[in-house]
Parts: sequence; C-alpha cells; structure tokens
Amino acid sequence: MTIIRVGVDIAKSVFHVHGADRQGKTCWQGKYSRNKWLDAISKKVPINAEIGMEACASSHHWARELQKRGYRVRLIAAQFVKPYVKSNKNDRVDAEAICEAMSRPNMRFVTPKSVEQQDIQAMHRVREELIAQRTAKANQIRGLVGEYGIIAPVGIQQLRRALPSWLEEVDSGLTYSFRLLLSDLAEDLRHLDGRVQRLDEQILESVQRDPVAKRLMTLRGVGPLTASALAGALGDGKAFKKGRDFAASLGLTPKQHSTGGKDRLLGISKRGDGYLRKLLVHGARSVLHHVTGKEDGLSRWLTGLASRKHQNVAVVALANKTARIAWALINKNIDYNESLAAA
Repeated sequence: MTIIRVGVDIAKSVFHVHGADRQGKTCWQGKYSRNKWLDAISKKVPINAEIGMEACASSHHWARELQKRGYRVRLIAAQFVKPYVKSNKNDRVDAEAICEAMSRPNMRFVTPKSVEQQDIQAMHRVREELIAQRTAKANQIRGLVGEYGIIAPVGIQQLRRALPSWLEEVDSGLTYSFRLLLSDLAEDLRHLDGRVQRLDEQILESVQRDPVAKRLMTLRGVGPLTASALAGALGDGKAFKKGRDFAASLGLTPKQHSTGGKDRLLGISKRGDGYLRKLLVHGARSVLHHVTGKEDGLSRWLTGLASRKHQNVAVVALANKTARIAWALINKNIDYNESLAAA
C-alpha cells in the first residue's frame, strides 16, 4: 500500500500522524516527538504525497519545512476538520480527521504564508494590540481625573494636549501624590504613541519595497496600512478562485438563511479576518465622506447607492468592491483601471 495522503496533528512537543492510501485505508499511524516527526515523514511518505494540517499555531512554519522536502502541503481551517472527528476527541483521532477532510473534493484550504508575509502580519498584530493598550490607558486617565472633578475632552489628541496643563496648574485640584501618578500615566501614553509610530514607519517602509502593495495603494480608500495588510493576506491571490470568495473570507458578503426555495439574505456575515475588514470599511467610509462633487464612475455609483440605501450599506458595498478589485489586481497582475471600478 502506497501512502498518498497524511494528516498531522501538530502540537508543542508530540505530533500524531495518520497516513492513507488511494482507497482511503489506513496505512500508517504514529506518534513522534517534535525533533523526529519530519524524519519519520521523509522515511515513510513518498514525495508526491500530500501532507495536511490544521491552520493553527506554527502550521505555516511546518508547511514551509515540508515544502523544502518536496511535499505538497494542505492547511485546513479547524472548523472544517471538526465534522470529521469520530467519537471521542484525541490527538490520534484529530490526525485521522485531518486526513479525511483533505480528501474531500470541495474542501477549502489555506495557502501557507511565506516568512515575509508572516513578518508583515506580525507587525499588524502587534500594532493593533498597542492601539488597544493605548485606548485602555487613555480611558484609565479619563476615569481617574474624573474623580477629581476634571472632565477630559473628547478625543485622544485633546487628551494629550490637556495632560500638561493638568500637571502644571496649581489650582487644578490635584494632589502632589496624584500628580506624580498622572505624570507616569502620561509617560506610558507617550511610550505607546512612540511604539505605534515606529511600527507605522516600518509598515510604510515595507510597502515602499513591495510592488504589489504599491499597486494596491492606487485604489480609492487604500492607504499604506490597508495595502500592507491586503498584500500579506492575499499573497499571490491563488488561494481564492474569484474576488467574491476573498470578500466572503473577510465577512463582507451577506449571511444566507434560505429554505423551501425562498432566498433570504441577512446582514454581512462578519466571518474571517476582522482586522482587514475593519481597515477596508474605514477606508470606504473616508471615500464616501469625500465623494461629493466628483463625476467619475465610482463616485457616481457610490453617490447613487448612498441615496437609495443607508450610509452603512453603501460603505460596506464599497469595501466589498475594494476587496474584489484588490484580488483581481494581484491574481491577474494588472494595474488599477478606474473606468472599470464602477462596473
């Protein structure tokens, strides 16, 4: 029996493998340590076989290692593996379920990321976490000074301007002890601002070196941050058959609840990459705010849609269109044509 398909349940230290032949019969099951499982694969599995794993922590690293050895790698989202888990869940059963799931003809797979894509993704994730910490720090300052009768102005920029005056004014009602504490909090806020700014500069530098990201920046509502995130998420665009599939992966297409031949479309699904969806929606909202008086095709389409539908519907529709166009630019390796944007 020749192994043509292997499911691997990856972990920190112990890896379970399940190999199957062309008829789907089990050929090999094993349990290996982190340092030995790749060698076991190389000894047991022919080069033309497929190796499947769940798209989870460290899966992209192991996918690259397997690709170096000549194997075809299939990464599957965990929710698509779960239906194939038989009886009680354990690592051996999970490996078998992965092997079964990857054999399905209509299964959707995740494209393994390159090191460069993971670098970009890491920068975005760290930046998003820093912004959350900065927002929490600003809210903490507002709550604390509120207990001393000081109402902080709306907006983080206004808060930054107000902090020095609160610390310097003698009659602000703040005690010496609290001023020391507030000074440390202000320093924490400046430190977070500096870290976010440095990451913005790194992302901008990566965009200037990437021709794909530069091409994406020609789209309306797409700046360096969104272009960088789009380039990192799409790769070469081959993971999606069409632009709508990419938009659906971002949760920008309607949920469907249809039965009895009656189609019922609901609000957007909000599945998938919420961070990239947020960037596209914010960019689309900015475009809508500045569309007045413009006569190009995209502006007329957006203005007409906003006149018939709620503003948020128009914003999401533009975000959906931007995602589709971005996929087309990368997948077909073409430049943005504004005359086709409203088609």
